[in-house]
Amino acid sequence: MKSDMSRRYHTRVVTNIVYSAIITCLVEVFVVANMTMIARYMEDAGKLNRLAELLLSMNAAVVLVYVVSGILLFSVTFLLLQEPSIRYISHISDAIQNISEGDLNTTIDVIGDDEFSSMAANLNKMAEDIRQLMEKERESERTKNELITNVAHDLRTPLTSIIGYLELLAGNTRIDPEMQHKYIEIAYGKSKRLEKLIEDLFGFTKLNYGKMSMHVAQLDLVKLLGQLLEEAYPNFAEKNLSYDLQSNVPAKMISADGNLLARLFDNLIGNAIKYGADGKRVLVQIFAGEEVVTVSVTNYGYVIPPDELPLIFNKFYRVERSRSSSTGGTGLGLAIAKEIVDMHGGTIGVTSDLNGTVFTVKLQVHFDVNKENFGTIS
Repeated sequence: MKSDMSRRYHTRVVTNIVYSAIITCLVEVFVVANMTMIARYMEDAGKLNRLAELLLSMNAAVVLVYVVSGILLFSVTFLLLQEPSIRYISHISDAIQNISEGDLNTTIDVIGDDEFSSMAANLNKMAEDIRQLMEKERESERTKNELITNVAHDLRTPLTSIIGYLELLAGNTRIDPEMQHKYIEIAYGKSKRLEKLIEDLFGFTKLNYGKMSMHVAQLDLVKLLGQLLEEAYPNFAEKNLSYDLQSNVPAKMISADGNLLARLFDNLIGNAIKYGADGKRVLVQIFAGEEVVTVSVTNYGYVIPPDELPLIFNKFYRVERSRSSSTGGTGLGLAIAKEIVDMHGGTIGVTSDLNGTVFTVKLQVHFDVNKENFGTIS
């Protein structure tokens, strides 16, 4: 393609040279013929002068004048024909100067189909790529600052409580054993929360930067969800919640990474427990098809405002209510869930109204990690 554009450009230059030469020849022939005719007329009329004699003699000086005039005429004609290209090159040069000075909003109109238009298109693309790269860098910097702020906020609160209760235990020997046991339980609970926060941060970092490898194998999704619900029973009991697992099949084997799916649905179940306490029930449903299996986790508690639904899977995003001490977290649980779903080539969505908040996950039954089939489920 580059050679084709170069050929077209060279053809246009040669064409302009030919046009200039033809115009020059025509004008030269017209001038020479008319000047000679005028000189002969003056000779016949007896009005011959020095200039007329020179024109009739066609000596070296006259020929030189004609040659110089022809060269000048050819040059002017060629420059006029090449003027659009010269002006276009000037625009490209100005744009390059602006871009080099940091004005990445500079764009060049792509005119024609030659090397210069290709250069203009490439410069526009380069400027756009640099803009996107700088935006990504700014987003990365913003995310880093947000990470530091969130980590500082989320880790400081339980850490302050742990230090406070341990200072009470260490500095006051007259605390009765029952109160000591209560303080220790509180400090232990806060420590477990710290562990979960740190685990989420490390887990998200590994997933987000592709440092976690997948180990795909056959697993029974119905059995996996049943085990996760049973393991979460103490949390359900603490919130006075019941749970119900419904499936259209008694068992469903799929290809997936069992550890990652366990983390995915553990996050969704934990999220339902946190925000579903008002509804007294969590419903997990499985609908297995030939190629796709759909899992929905429904709680009947806090309704997520419609304007917050598109943001719910963003990292560090939390609805305002979730900043309370009873439900606070890193804001990474759902972001981790989405990363895991994406790694399995599936989809995850959420709806929330008075009929419940429903997280719906769709996974491929036959998943091959070596194929580029991410995002194919609709």
